[in-house]
Amino acid sequence: MLRVRCLRGGSRGAEAAHLIGAMIGRTVSGWVQRAFQSTSSSAAAAQPRIAVEEPVTDLAPQESPVCAYNEWDPLEEVIVGRPENACVPPFTVEVKANTYEKYWPFYQKYGGQPFPKDHLKKAVAEIEEMCNILRHEGVTVTRPEPLDWSFEYKTPDFSSTGMYAAMPRDILIVIGEEIIEAPMAWRSRFFEYRAYRPLIKDYFRRGAKWTTAPKPTMSDELYDQDYPIRTVEDRHKLAAQGKFVTTEHEPCFDAADFIRAGTDIFVQRSQVTNYMGIEWMRRHLAPTYKVHIISFKDPNPMHIDATFNIIGPGLVLSNPDRPCRQIEMFEKAGWTVVKPPTPLIPDDHPLWMSSKWLSMNVLMLDDKRVMVDANETTIHKMFESLGIKTVKVSIRHANSLGGGFHCWTTDVRRRGTLQSYFH
Repeated sequence: MLRVRCLRGGSRGAEAAHLIGAMIGRTVSGWVQRAFQSTSSSAAAAQPRIAVEEPVTDLAPQESPVCAYNEWDPLEEVIVGRPENACVPPFTVEVKANTYEKYWPFYQKYGGQPFPKDHLKKAVAEIEEMCNILRHEGVTVTRPEPLDWSFEYKTPDFSSTGMYAAMPRDILIVIGEEIIEAPMAWRSRFFEYRAYRPLIKDYFRRGAKWTTAPKPTMSDELYDQDYPIRTVEDRHKLAAQGKFVTTEHEPCFDAADFIRAGTDIFVQRSQVTNYMGIEWMRRHLAPTYKVHIISFKDPNPMHIDATFNIIGPGLVLSNPDRPCRQIEMFEKAGWTVVKPPTPLIPDDHPLWMSSKWLSMNVLMLDDKRVMVDANETTIHKMFESLGIKTVKVSIRHANSLGGGFHCWTTDVRRRGTLQSYFH
C-alpha cells in the first residue's frame, strides 16, 4: 500500500505537494493530488517539517468482483433478497396504481403492518431452500441485511413506513463492471438501499464501479394524485395513451424495468419508470450501450421481466397476454420469440403485488440451465423443448410478495464478455 507523507508547517500548508506528486505519479487518486496542490516550495525550507501518514486505498484489483453483460452467461455470484420483516406498503396513490382492485381492501387494512405471519414464515423457508440449491449449482450467494421495515420515517416531502429487501432486481442492476442503484418510485421503498449498502461497499472496496442514480424527492408532484383507475379497461386505456401514475417531475426508475442483451439494453416506460429516468440511464450508459424503449399491451406495466424475459442470445420469452408492440424489430433481427404457456398457479393463491405470469420470471444459470418454479409443469416442458435443463424450486409463498426467481435476485457476476446480439 502506498502512503503519502504530508509536509506541514507555515502559513501555506501544502507547499511541497508537487514533489510528492512527482514521486507517486498516477497511483494516487485525483482528490489526494488536488488536496496538496503546489504553492510555494521556498517557505517550506524555513519551517519545521512534521511527517504525517495519510492512508489511501490499495491499487484497484485487476478483476472486478462485479461483471455481467446479459441475462444468460454462466452465473457465478448472485444477491438473493430477504422476506424477513416484510411489511405491507401504505395504500398510497402509487401503490393503488400498481395493484389489482381485489387486493385494495388488503392494503387498506394492513398497510404499514407486517405481511401475514404464517405466509411470511413459509416464504422465508422457500427462499432459504432456493439459496441452498443455487449453492449446489455452484453459485456464490450473498444476502442483504435483515432490517426492521415497520418504523415510520419522514422526509421534508412525505412520511411512510418501509416495505422489504426482498427483490434486489428492483433496486440493483449490474451492467459491465458497474453496479447501479436505482432511485425507485414507491415512497415505502425510499430507504430500501440501506439493506444492500454493506454488500455494495464490499464490492466497491474490491474494485467494482458503484453508481447511485439521483434520488427523487418523491414529493406530491411526482405522482398524478387523481390517476383515474377502477377497472382493467381503465388501465388499458390509460396505458395506451401513455398515461401513468408517475409524472415527469423528476427522474425515477426501478432497475427491473431494464433487461440486458450485451450492448443493447431494453426498457419500458411503466408506473415506476418515467422517461426522465430512462434518459438518465441512456446518457449514463452511452456510448458503450444503447438503450431501446419498447412497449406492451399491458394494463399495468411495472417491471419488464414477467412480460419480456431474454433467456439467451437471440432468444426471448414474450408474454402472450401482453404482446410487445415492437416484436417485428426482434424478428427482423433474427431473434426467436417464444410464447410461454398459461401459468398454473391457482386462482385462490394470494398474489398481492403481481400477476400469475411470474411463471416466466425465471433465472438463467447459464444458457442451458434455468431456475423455474417446481409447480409449473407446462413451462418445464417448454424449456425442455428448447434444450434447456430445468432446476426446479417451489417459491409459491414467496411469489405472493411480488416476484419470481428473476425478481428475487440480482446477478452480480456472470462469466462472459461484452457482445452485440441485436443488429
